[in-house]
Amino acid sequence: MTEEKYSETNEKQDLSLSALVEAILFVSPEPITAAQISTLLELTPREVKNALEELDSHYQGRGIRLQYHKKKIQITSAPEAAPILENMLELETTSTLSQAALETLSIVAYQQPITRPQVDSIRGVNSDGVLRTLLNKGLIDDVGRAEGPGRPILYSTTTEFLKHFGLSSYEELPPLDFEEIQPTTDPKVLKG
Repeated sequence: MTEEKYSETNEKQDLSLSALVEAILFVSPEPITAAQISTLLELTPREVKNALEELDSHYQGRGIRLQYHKKKIQITSAPEAAPILENMLELETTSTLSQAALETLSIVAYQQPITRPQVDSIRGVNSDGVLRTLLNKGLIDDVGRAEGPGRPILYSTTTEFLKHFGLSSYEELPPLDFEEIQPTTDPKVLKG
Protein backbone atom coordinates (compact mmCIF):
# COMPACT_ATOMS: atom_id res chain seq x y z
CA MET A 1 0.00 0.00 0.00
CA THR A 2 1.47 3.35 -0.96
CA GLU A 3 1.57 6.36 1.35
CA GLU A 4 -1.22 7.94 -0.75
CA LYS A 5 -3.45 4.87 -0.51
CA TYR A 6 -2.61 4.61 3.20
CA SER A 7 -3.76 8.22 3.67
CA GLU A 8 -7.10 7.48 1.98
CA THR A 9 -7.66 4.40 4.15
CA ASN A 10 -6.52 6.21 7.27
CA GLU A 11 -8.77 9.28 6.92
CA LYS A 12 -11.40 7.77 9.20
CA GLN A 13 -8.79 6.66 11.74
CA ASP A 14 -7.28 10.15 11.94
CA LEU A 15 -3.90 8.82 13.14
CA SER A 16 -0.49 9.43 11.66
CA LEU A 17 1.61 6.52 10.43
CA SER A 18 4.03 6.94 13.35
CA ALA A 19 1.06 6.87 15.78
CA LEU A 20 -0.13 3.56 14.30
CA VAL A 21 3.38 2.10 14.49
CA GLU A 22 3.57 3.28 18.10
CA ALA A 23 0.23 1.59 18.88
CA ILE A 24 1.44 -1.68 17.36
CA LEU A 25 4.65 -1.57 19.39
CA PHE A 26 2.72 -0.67 22.53
CA VAL A 27 0.37 -3.67 22.38
CA SER A 28 2.87 -6.21 21.07
CA PRO A 29 3.71 -8.64 23.89
CA GLU A 30 7.10 -9.39 22.29
CA PRO A 31 9.58 -7.34 20.27
CA ILE A 32 8.43 -7.15 16.64
CA THR A 33 10.26 -6.69 13.33
CA ALA A 34 9.81 -3.78 10.96
CA ALA A 35 8.77 -6.35 8.33
CA GLN A 36 5.92 -7.50 10.57
CA ILE A 37 4.79 -3.90 11.01
CA SER A 38 5.04 -3.43 7.24
CA THR A 39 2.78 -6.41 6.68
CA LEU A 40 0.24 -5.30 9.28
CA LEU A 41 -0.03 -1.81 7.81
CA GLU A 42 0.44 -2.88 4.18
CA LEU A 43 3.29 -0.40 3.77
CA THR A 44 6.80 -0.56 2.35
CA PRO A 45 9.69 -1.24 4.72
CA ARG A 46 11.03 2.25 3.94
CA GLU A 47 7.77 3.88 5.08
CA VAL A 48 7.89 1.92 8.33
CA LYS A 49 11.57 2.80 8.81
CA ASN A 50 10.70 6.50 8.39
CA ALA A 51 7.91 6.17 10.98
CA LEU A 52 10.30 4.44 13.41
CA GLU A 53 12.88 7.20 12.93
CA GLU A 54 10.16 9.80 13.62
CA LEU A 55 9.16 7.95 16.80
CA ASP A 56 12.77 7.60 17.89
CA SER A 57 13.26 11.32 17.46
CA HIS A 58 10.00 12.09 19.29
CA TYR A 59 11.08 9.95 22.29
CA GLN A 60 14.38 11.77 22.83
CA GLY A 61 14.30 13.28 26.32
CA ARG A 62 11.05 11.50 27.18
CA GLY A 63 10.22 8.61 29.51
CA ILE A 64 10.11 5.88 26.88
CA ARG A 65 12.47 4.70 24.16
CA LEU A 66 12.57 2.40 21.18
CA GLN A 67 14.84 -0.55 21.79
CA TYR A 68 16.35 -2.54 18.92
CA HIS A 69 17.60 -6.10 19.33
CA LYS A 70 18.32 -8.59 16.54
CA LYS A 71 16.19 -6.65 14.02
CA LYS A 72 13.27 -6.52 16.46
CA ILE A 73 11.86 -3.39 18.07
CA GLN A 74 9.98 -2.73 21.28
CA ILE A 75 9.01 0.20 23.46
CA THR A 76 10.75 0.34 26.84
CA SER A 77 10.95 2.82 29.68
CA ALA A 78 13.91 5.20 29.73
CA PRO A 79 16.79 3.78 31.78
CA GLU A 80 17.06 7.11 33.62
CA ALA A 81 13.60 6.45 35.09
CA ALA A 82 14.58 3.04 36.54
CA PRO A 83 15.06 4.12 40.19
CA ILE A 84 11.67 5.84 40.34
CA LEU A 85 9.89 2.97 38.54
CA GLU A 86 11.52 0.36 40.78
CA ASN A 87 10.38 2.31 43.82
CA MET A 88 6.86 2.73 42.44
CA LEU A 89 6.57 -0.96 41.57
CA GLU A 90 8.26 -1.92 44.84
CA LEU A 91 10.92 -3.87 42.97
CA GLU A 92 14.31 -4.76 44.36
CA THR A 93 17.03 -2.44 43.23
CA THR A 94 18.68 -3.63 40.04
CA SER A 95 21.16 -6.29 41.04
CA THR A 96 24.82 -5.58 40.68
CA LEU A 97 27.16 -7.81 38.74
CA SER A 98 30.51 -9.11 39.92
CA GLN A 99 33.71 -8.13 38.14
CA ALA A 100 33.86 -11.63 36.61
CA ALA A 101 30.24 -11.35 35.40
CA LEU A 102 30.87 -7.91 33.86
CA GLU A 103 34.03 -9.16 32.19
CA THR A 104 32.28 -12.23 30.77
CA LEU A 105 29.24 -10.22 29.72
CA SER A 106 31.39 -7.71 27.84
CA ILE A 107 33.18 -10.55 26.03
CA VAL A 108 29.84 -12.04 24.98
CA ALA A 109 28.47 -8.62 23.94
CA TYR A 110 31.43 -7.82 21.68
CA GLN A 111 32.10 -11.32 20.31
CA GLN A 112 28.61 -12.81 20.04
CA PRO A 113 27.72 -15.47 19.26
CA ILE A 114 30.52 -17.07 21.28
CA THR A 115 31.14 -20.43 22.96
CA ARG A 116 32.19 -21.07 26.57
CA PRO A 117 35.64 -22.38 25.49
CA GLN A 118 36.16 -19.14 23.53
CA VAL A 119 35.16 -17.06 26.58
CA ASP A 120 37.47 -19.18 28.76
CA SER A 121 40.29 -18.65 26.28
CA ILE A 122 39.90 -14.86 26.38
CA ARG A 123 39.44 -14.65 30.17
CA GLY A 124 42.10 -17.22 31.00
CA VAL A 125 39.84 -18.96 33.54
CA ASN A 126 36.87 -21.33 33.52
CA SER A 127 33.62 -19.38 33.02
CA ASP A 128 30.98 -22.05 33.69
CA GLY A 129 29.64 -20.48 36.90
CA VAL A 130 29.63 -16.94 35.54
CA LEU A 131 27.81 -18.00 32.37
CA ARG A 132 25.19 -19.82 34.49
CA THR A 133 24.67 -16.66 36.55
CA LEU A 134 24.26 -14.52 33.42
CA LEU A 135 21.82 -17.07 31.96
CA ASN A 136 19.79 -17.05 35.21
CA LYS A 137 19.65 -13.25 35.19
CA GLY A 138 18.44 -13.34 31.56
CA LEU A 139 21.38 -11.22 30.32
CA ILE A 140 22.62 -13.90 27.91
CA ASP A 141 20.91 -16.76 26.14
CA ASP A 142 21.77 -20.03 24.44
CA VAL A 143 21.32 -19.29 20.71
CA GLY A 144 22.37 -22.59 19.17
CA ARG A 145 25.42 -24.74 18.72
CA ALA A 146 28.71 -24.12 16.95
CA GLU A 147 29.91 -26.43 14.22
CA GLY A 148 32.91 -28.52 15.16
CA PRO A 149 33.97 -31.02 17.80
CA GLY A 150 31.52 -31.31 20.65
CA ARG A 151 29.19 -28.72 19.06
CA PRO A 152 29.57 -26.26 21.98
CA ILE A 153 26.69 -23.95 22.93
CA LEU A 154 26.72 -20.45 21.43
CA TYR A 155 25.83 -17.52 23.71
CA SER A 156 24.52 -14.06 22.83
CA THR A 157 23.19 -11.17 24.88
CA THR A 158 19.45 -10.54 25.25
CA THR A 159 17.06 -7.59 25.26
CA GLU A 160 17.36 -7.74 29.07
CA PHE A 161 21.08 -6.99 28.61
CA LEU A 162 20.19 -3.87 26.61
CA LYS A 163 17.66 -2.80 29.26
CA HIS A 164 20.08 -3.47 32.13
CA PHE A 165 22.69 -1.15 30.60
CA GLY A 166 20.25 1.44 29.24
CA LEU A 167 21.05 0.77 25.58
CA SER A 168 18.55 0.95 22.76
CA SER A 169 20.76 -1.03 20.35
CA TYR A 170 24.18 -2.65 20.04
CA GLU A 171 25.42 0.34 18.07
CA GLU A 172 25.46 2.23 21.39
CA LEU A 173 28.11 -0.09 22.85
CA PRO A 174 31.31 1.92 23.33
CA PRO A 175 34.04 1.09 20.82
CA LEU A 176 36.85 -1.16 22.03
CA ASP A 177 39.91 0.99 22.63
CA PHE A 178 42.53 -1.60 23.50
CA GLU A 179 44.70 -3.95 21.50
CA GLU A 180 43.10 -7.13 20.18
CA ILE A 181 42.55 -9.62 22.99
CA GLN A 182 44.95 -12.54 22.77
CA PRO A 183 43.33 -15.89 23.62
CA THR A 184 45.16 -18.11 26.11
CA THR A 185 46.77 -21.36 25.08
CA ASP A 186 46.91 -22.69 28.65
CA PRO A 187 45.64 -26.31 28.40
CA LYS A 188 44.18 -26.18 31.97
CA VAL A 189 41.84 -23.35 30.90
CA LEU A 190 40.91 -24.88 27.57
CA LYS A 191 40.16 -28.29 29.11
CA GLY A 192 37.02 -27.01 31.01
